[in-house]
Amino acid sequence: MTDILLVYKKNFEAVHDLSLDSVTKALDEASHRRGGLRIDVRAREQVRRADFIGRDLVLVLGGDGTLTSISHNIDAATPVMGINSHPRTADENGSFGFYMDSNLETFAEDLETALNGEAIVNELPRLQAIIDTTSGNRFTTDPAMNDLLIANTHQYAPSKYHLRRGDNKCHQQSSGLLFSTWLGQGAWLANAAGKGDLELLFKRVKNEHKSSHYFVLARDIAPSEREGMPWSWMDWTDEPTTITSDMHRGYVVPDGWDEVHFNRGASITVNADAPQLRLLTFRRSMTDRLDAFIAGE
Repeated sequence: MTDILLVYKKNFEAVHDLSLDSVTKALDEASHRRGGLRIDVRAREQVRRADFIGRDLVLVLGGDGTLTSISHNIDAATPVMGINSHPRTADENGSFGFYMDSNLETFAEDLETALNGEAIVNELPRLQAIIDTTSGNRFTTDPAMNDLLIANTHQYAPSKYHLRRGDNKCHQQSSGLLFSTWLGQGAWLANAAGKGDLELLFKRVKNEHKSSHYFVLARDIAPSEREGMPWSWMDWTDEPTTITSDMHRGYVVPDGWDEVHFNRGASITVNADAPQLRLLTFRRSMTDRLDAFIAGE
């Protein structure tokens, strides 16, 4: 690896500036020791997709939000390394950093591990939504690491749609459809679904499906509509989910960032076929990290 991009979180908190100084110093030392590393540094607010092309390693300094906000720029072949710039272990107001397995104390050693090709490589599945408009145009949203929301742009109005899964069809209205990867369940899914519902659903989850299946949840749907059709309000599946919008204006929101709008009559198909994200960890795989979190370790 010779071509490295560092993307960092920039705000008015001094802790992030200190973290940036520490990380860039370690990078300079590694470049001097190895010779010939090309290192570019960009603030999250200034980075563009072109900055990611041809990189051998992308370093993300910040928290999970920093990673999810720029992850759609990163292709499936580029390794990504997350560094927590403000860990909660040192400050209760800091970042949990679920995807950030490195921190300032371990960064220098972790960087060597990554450059030597000895890190744990996690191929993370990502969600995508394919939108077919009434005028015949088709486009695909940015990939989502955690979750993807389809809802009415007017949050005070119900999200109305016709939902299809294979030969099954139904008409629903809810406060929106939420889709989540296995690793992304802690972002929204755990709060949007009841604890009992999640426990029942998790019994259906098999380890070999965690990279191919996803959760789908119709938020705040009437209990009478759930009866006899459990797939229509909450499911763990690898099948595409397609809806036809009955909303005047709706949107798709991948990972809580960019909104993609559509009009009534548009069809939206969600699946887990987006390019995967190649995330590096150093002590445990991401699946093991989530299992430990669920177990309260």
